[in-house]
Amino acid sequence: MTGRHALVSVRVPGEVPVTAVTDEGLGNTSWVLALDGDGVVVDPERDPAPYEGAAEQLGVPIVVAAETHLHADFVTGSRELAARGARVAAAVEGGIAWPHDGVRDGDELAFGRWRLQVMATPGHTPEHVSYVLREGGQARAVFTGGSLLVGAVARTDLIDPNDTEMLTRALFRSINHRVLALPDDVLVLPTHGAGSFCSAAGDARRWTTIGEQRRSNPLLAIGDEDDFVRAVVSGFGSYPPYFGWMREVNRLGPAVYGAFPALQVLAAEQVVEVRQGGGVVVDVRSVADYAAGHVPGALANTLRPQFASWLGWLVEGPETPLVFVTDDHTDRAELVRQCLNIGYQRLAGEITFSGWRRAGGEVATTPLVGADALTGARVLDVRQDTEFAAGHVPGSHHVELGALPQHAGRAERGPVVVMCGHGERAATAASVLEANGRDDVAILQGGPDDWAATTRERLEIRT
Repeated sequence: MTGRHALVSVRVPGEVPVTAVTDEGLGNTSWVLALDGDGVVVDPERDPAPYEGAAEQLGVPIVVAAETHLHADFVTGSRELAARGARVAAAVEGGIAWPHDGVRDGDELAFGRWRLQVMATPGHTPEHVSYVLREGGQARAVFTGGSLLVGAVARTDLIDPNDTEMLTRALFRSINHRVLALPDDVLVLPTHGAGSFCSAAGDARRWTTIGEQRRSNPLLAIGDEDDFVRAVVSGFGSYPPYFGWMREVNRLGPAVYGAFPALQVLAAEQVVEVRQGGGVVVDVRSVADYAAGHVPGALANTLRPQFASWLGWLVEGPETPLVFVTDDHTDRAELVRQCLNIGYQRLAGEITFSGWRRAGGEVATTPLVGADALTGARVLDVRQDTEFAAGHVPGSHHVELGALPQHAGRAERGPVVVMCGHGERAATAASVLEANGRDDVAILQGGPDDWAATTRERLEIRT
């Protein structure tokens, strides 16, 4: 494990060592492979350290960073790797405005006896390409990026609602006429997977084979294009609003850091100044610590693998200055990495909660309650629609956390207990409500399963 990244070795037929570098929070996997002494990274995120570490373990230098598409969920790391000497391969159709080698369908990148052959697979995005790894003329693996996933396909609604049907039809043809034309034993190595908002629901595994997907992927069993479009589009859920501007960040070219900056320690009066200037205070401590005492109006967002997704969902725009409330347990480097990885670069600094309190800063508290407190209470469930449908406390009201800021000002007044699956999102929701003037909110420790275990009642299932 490197930071929040899991590294897992995969063996490609032909004895090619490949390392899957998985971002557990965003649900994405980048791939590092060694080809006759050269290192290649497919779809790297912004921080180059995990890929350089994986390449070092494989005993190769990184010479190429290959992009399958303009990413909407993270800042590409290819530009950081390019600053360290790597070539960048990306589709000509993407219109990338920074130095790279533009590739088209049928182009090949040569590495000794190995070739990475470019295969146009539009659908997830218009410019999307996959890379077929060939030994001689034999296909060994295909890096499918955001086209064919494990048990699913990628979303086609992230660019423009008016383009969704066109892109879904393109995806049907890309998968059926291009990807599935490969032999059954070819490994499928996608970028998006479980936990990624770029993916329709699918399998938790990170790689598969063409044959396995042909047999088991329910979307591949749909032979009619119109039926495929209906099935894919009906499975879409919500996604963070930062997706709307991330593609353009990657097209124009993100800033190159070399080394990520450290957070500046702020005095309490500086925190107040940042907030008065339109900044947001984000409390990254545990739910229990936030509930016991916090800066009034701060956004609760515990630093964990999913931190970046909720930051990008609830803080409007990358130009918003951010101040973080921290403690002795906070991993500052990880905090900075997650912010920069989704394009939030105006990191004004940090203040420890103890420092805020010592300076005489105002302190608010929020009740933290157990499952028994739900009996007779008004309950607000802020999980995703699919989670709520799978089982919820009877009588609970449901608003997805990402949509709560739009509802907070007109929500019914009166004591309410906010719940999610474990407590982190509930704390975030409580902080949103409190920032809108509510002082009658409590946070549930745990989730619906804890309530069911405590009361021995059954959860409701929405059909």
